[in-house]
Amino acid sequence: MSKIAVFLAEGYEEIEALAVVDVCRRCGISVDMVSVYGQQWVKGSHGISVQADVSFEQADFGGYDMLVLPGGKLGTENLEAHRGLMEKVDEFFRDGRYIAAICAAPSIFGHRGILKGRRACCYPSFESHLEGAQVTQGPVEISDHVITSRGMGTAIDFGLAIAGILCGGRKAEEMAEAIVYQRERPKQN
Repeated sequence: MSKIAVFLAEGYEEIEALAVVDVCRRCGISVDMVSVYGQQWVKGSHGISVQADVSFEQADFGGYDMLVLPGGKLGTENLEAHRGLMEKVDEFFRDGRYIAAICAAPSIFGHRGILKGRRACCYPSFESHLEGAQVTQGPVEISDHVITSRGMGTAIDFGLAIAGILCGGRKAEEMAEAIVYQRERPKQN
């Protein structure tokens, strides 16, 4: 069974995190919601607190097939400020393992040089942070093992793209139908 980590830092965008968790768990993917703090409860950008499954220190990074970074301006800043998480993002990228970010969080990939020569998308007004990327307005971009998405309105597309990678396109299509969702298929390059 595939397993992913969705990281929670104060100010994360709730829908962007929880849509991925929900869609992926429905598809049979094991998901850890990982607090980058020592505390279990993490408050999102709209005051909704969510209980993480594990803390960063408890996470088993060897068991994850993908790292997922939700957005939110403050949440993104707090994720990027976490040195240990940034080391893991770099490691996963170097090793060709999947990394994914939505909304403002793709800016982290841009700052780390991960997007050079790749198609990428993000929340409008963060495009200048996608250093070296071919910036698109698509809902989701999959470029090798790097996945980006634009924001809350594309969170289900993002979750289904992740599920499609880890469970196959057919399973993602079945899930889209089961949740009564019509989606644009992301382009791969």
